[in-house]
Amino acid sequence: MDTPAQMLSVTDHNRIFGAMTYVYPVVSRRAGGVSVGINLNPNNACNWHCAYCQVPGLVRGAAPEIDAALLEGELRGFLDELLHGRFMEERVPPEARRICDIAFSGNGEPTSSKAFAEIVDKVVAVRDAMGLAAVPLRLITNGSLIDRPYVQTALRLLAAAGGEVWFKLDAGTAADIERINGIDVDPQTHARRLALCASLCPTWVQTCLFRWDGQLPSREQIERYLDMLDYAGIEPLKGIMLYGVARQSFQPEAIHLQQLTPGELEEIAVLVRERVMKKGLTVKVSP
Repeated sequence: MDTPAQMLSVTDHNRIFGAMTYVYPVVSRRAGGVSVGINLNPNNACNWHCAYCQVPGLVRGAAPEIDAALLEGELRGFLDELLHGRFMEERVPPEARRICDIAFSGNGEPTSSKAFAEIVDKVVAVRDAMGLAAVPLRLITNGSLIDRPYVQTALRLLAAAGGEVWFKLDAGTAADIERINGIDVDPQTHARRLALCASLCPTWVQTCLFRWDGQLPSREQIERYLDMLDYAGIEPLKGIMLYGVARQSFQPEAIHLQQLTPGELEEIAVLVRERVMKKGLTVKVSP
């Protein structure tokens, strides 16, 4: 008797699917359906080290050389399976049986691939050739490499294809950024990267929230975070996505993290909305 196929869920973002190197499916709680992921970091290398990262064996580094032809073939084949095969029926809960996006995400910072612009161009071509031009393209990024010319070229291509960026900003002080994201950066420098990103492609801010050693983010920490949004310029942004930790972190810092309740996350959202909604900015919450 055949073993039933395991259903995808929002709590499992395992990026190993079949024999594919670069393409993987997840059910996205924020996008609301099947997200077709493009993993440009199969070596588990990232230039950040976020405390909540669910990648096992995470190492510091950049994306390896990408086999663009293999990636293109995997994407074309998997999209065909989603459209014409049994994957949706066998592996996806009924309420999520739609392709909600194609997302450059994965096991590290996707823009660390020097072929990123070429890859964006190929992915757009495959999407359109499959009759899926209405499916959004998304880049999920820590934003650290936005000042590189090839990344800016890729962002322009993404914008021209109707895509958008989800840009990570988790805190507003150097100490909090180092504690949460494992990097030493001036918050204003990162805010300027956010402003540059928003000038090149429609951009959402994505912010992960949690208790640290049992303590909620303080009012002061939230205010400093909002100061960085103000410094970047709120008006060019599409909105802010506040989300909690729904999946297991595989980093040593995971011992410090506890999930917020939906009510606690909403209380923080109220503080954020007080500052940004009067400027027309949307705030979304995903526990």
